[in-house]
Amino acid sequence: MARPKPWHVEDELWAVVEPLLPKVERRVRHPGRKRHPDRLVFQGILFVPHTGIAWEHLPQELGFGSGMTCWRRLAEWTEAGVWRRLREALLARLRTANALDFSRAAVDGPHPRVKRGPKTGRSPVDRGRAGSKHHLITDATGIPLAVTLTGGNRNDVTQLIPLLQAVPPVRGKRGRPRRRPAVVLGDRGYDHDKYRRLVRALGVKPLTAQRGTEHGSGLGTRRWVVERAFAHLYWFRRLRVRWEIRDDIHEAFLALGCALICWRRLSAVQRRHS
Repeated sequence: MARPKPWHVEDELWAVVEPLLPKVERRVRHPGRKRHPDRLVFQGILFVPHTGIAWEHLPQELGFGSGMTCWRRLAEWTEAGVWRRLREALLARLRTANALDFSRAAVDGPHPRVKRGPKTGRSPVDRGRAGSKHHLITDATGIPLAVTLTGGNRNDVTQLIPLLQAVPPVRGKRGRPRRRPAVVLGDRGYDHDKYRRLVRALGVKPLTAQRGTEHGSGLGTRRWVVERAFAHLYWFRRLRVRWEIRDDIHEAFLALGCALICWRRLSAVQRRHS
């Protein structure tokens, strides 16, 4: 049996995605061309981050529709908040399956290469060229909880509070939704008294390596999960270099990448228990 392509949308995933998509009623008068099926367009959207291909080179023979059709649908669904709701739905399913660990979280913010667009800045790690940064927070096992995009000149620690606030309320069990981890782990870039106070004000304990001390704090034995999550995220070629002028489209690809990581983890958990 041939292994399905990574951009293939299986029935179980589509059952999660389809109810989140906005319904578009066809006009009775002057209906125009029939709208291309959402499932095929969604597969075309996934084809782009997986392969890194340009929209105009999207292969027509695979039935996705044109690259412009897929781009417009991505922009439409992004404006409708589909990716935020998809993340919340998948995190809730992971929590129901006892696969989400809020005992601690880990944060990091590497620099992908960037070509153009807003939310860029002079990158200190790329000879002052324009750059962006991805900031990610994961649970204790490396499941992405939230991701943000900033200019390359923004210090990691400035995104610590926005990342914690971006974690959605996660349902999936009886009682109040869970939103805050008990502890947040960070490297030396997050060592700042002001932000430690702000983190504690959110009810979270900050645990960061201290600047000016030798390596070997021991946090790496627990913080490596966020670095692994970035490795999984950059398996999507389109995220290694930011080609999009519009920051919301690049953020949509980031959200999609995190959602697919969550889906693969959920599928693995379900296979183990089946």
